[in-house]
Amino acid sequence: MQGSRFDHKQWRREAEMKAFLTRAVTPSRHDAGCIDYEPHEVDGQPGTFVFYERWIGREALDAHLHAPRMQELVPQLLELMEGSIEDGIRLLQPFRPA
Repeated sequence: MQGSRFDHKQWRREAEMKAFLTRAVTPSRHDAGCIDYEPHEVDGQPGTFVFYERWIGREALDAHLHAPRMQELVPQLLELMEGSIEDGIRLLQPFRPA
């Protein structure tokens, strides 16, 4: 199982970003191999969003990231956010204490 998230990125145009997320999130939830795809707004930090994503494996995540739809969305996303997408991505592995 793979997880990834955009870690505490500050978006410049909050209303535009929320509209963008509204258009972009639902199709991603239907991508093959998607278990969970949830954007969250950080409490007390308006305009700061964290994505929590779970995929059945790295292959499914890579397919999502390279889908034609995502290739169209990334330039739009970069116009709305500070920094780069790569700076905010963290791949997560489950931690299950014995």
